[in-house]
Formats: sequence, C-alpha cells, structure tokens
Amino acid sequence: MKLQVPDLSPLAQRLAAERKRQGLSRTQAAAVCNVSTSFIRDAESTPERCSLGKLLLLVQGLGLSIQVLGWGDDVPPTPDQSAPSNHPGHAA
Repeated sequence: MKLQVPDLSPLAQRLAAERKRQGLSRTQAAAVCNVSTSFIRDAESTPERCSLGKLLLLVQGLGLSIQVLGWGDDVPPTPDQSAPSNHPGHAA
C-alpha cells in the first residue's frame, strides 16, 4: 500500500498568516521557534516536506496548537477511555 501525502496547504497558509499577524519576519520567527529561516519558508510553502517535529516547534513557537482527532477510521477516545496522564501530580 502506498500512502498519499495529504494536502497541507491550509496548514501552510495558517502558519504564514499567524506569523504575519504577530508582525514577525521569517528570521524573527525562526529565532523564536528554534528553527532555521529556510525551514520557515519551507513550512509556509511545502509543509509536507518538513519534519513533524520541526513543524510542531513552529506551531508551538507561534502560540498555536494542533489536535489529532483520530487515526484513520478510528473514533477518538472519550475522556474516560484515554490513557492515564503523565502530568506531575496525576495519580496513576
């Protein structure tokens, strides 16, 4: 089975729009997000070619978040079906 890369142009547009909304140049955003300026350019044009880890650095650095709702045809778990949290102070 060959996987098809999804169209990530909406992500690219949202990243560029948020960077610009914050008044950040690509160089400034790169410094804040701990990535290279060329990575910012790539993320805003062809994010499907970027690593997920670095995309997450950019997303978090811009104060955004990404939510995974499920895996393929799976239904997202309800809170009572979720795995226990690893947050400090959480009793397992």
